[in-house]
Amino acid sequence: MKSERQRATGGVGRATPLYQQATDLLSAQIVSGEIPAGSLLQETRLASDLGISRAPARRTLALLAERGLLAKRPGRGYVVAAPPGRVQPGAAAHPVAARAPERPLVALAAWETILAEVESQIVARIPFGNWRLKEADLARHFAVSRTVARDVLGRLQQRGLVRKDERSHWFAPALTPDRIVDLYEMRALLEPVALAKAAPLIPAMEVSAVRARLIEALERDSAEIDGNLLDRLEADLHVGLLGYCPNREMIRSITHHQSLLIAHGFLYRWTRTMFDREPFLPEHFEIVDRLARGDGDGAARALGDHLRMSSDRAIARVAHVSGRFAAEPLPYLERISD
Repeated sequence: MKSERQRATGGVGRATPLYQQATDLLSAQIVSGEIPAGSLLQETRLASDLGISRAPARRTLALLAERGLLAKRPGRGYVVAAPPGRVQPGAAAHPVAARAPERPLVALAAWETILAEVESQIVARIPFGNWRLKEADLARHFAVSRTVARDVLGRLQQRGLVRKDERSHWFAPALTPDRIVDLYEMRALLEPVALAKAAPLIPAMEVSAVRARLIEALERDSAEIDGNLLDRLEADLHVGLLGYCPNREMIRSITHHQSLLIAHGFLYRWTRTMFDREPFLPEHFEIVDRLARGDGDGAARALGDHLRMSSDRAIARVAHVSGRFAAEPLPYLERISD
């Protein structure tokens, strides 16, 4: 059986912060109607109901509002939005309690507090070559134990970002053109199958929210779209919607081959001038629009086409970045020969 820690991390090496655990919990309760449209959710009460502090409760409410599940009510909190086509109650809104989870939400472990930073530092360097990760220096740099450093590297290994060589030394392999082609080939084999399995299980409100964010991005001027937004839109499809696939072994395999997806946030920030309009946006819209129309098989085919086209673009992005960015030296990362 899974431990509470494994449940909190999804069992695939990706830390799940308290606010995300709370967001997932409330999203399910809202979509199912357990918390009905028109109900009022307030930060202090939510924190008390879920046994968390106000900071993750505040972020949870903001995220649910971004997804279109809540609407801000100045001075009072957030009101649960009505599903499409249903009239939302008006002044009858009143504070409600969120049902506490069967098991307590789990706070971040020591390795989770540094995982994101280590991941981002590696991602910023693999376009330029192979890097050795020195476990002892990593522990010293972040003032953590060797056990914590080892845990971080183990999680990054599960995500396909780092490996061990024949001498059991940790290293992060470069994003070479051949490796990028291999990664996208695996993703094009796995992700469409996962999406076809996930399609009937994805809540319509979540598909609608993702679709709305894509429409908003497509209507924006290109200069207004930053790397963080593009990274969010990538995660909406390739992590969020695919995550409804019931085959967990398939999801683990997909996660392992999504190491380039992790790098996209960095790459987008440095390649904004490469395209007049970010090319993946209309491709994602076609996929999500097909899901919204109940065409799961068509969405899966469109996803396969998108991934095949993305391979060449990813190679071009890495080539563009490699001549324009110099990463600062870090004690736990050492460039090794290609």
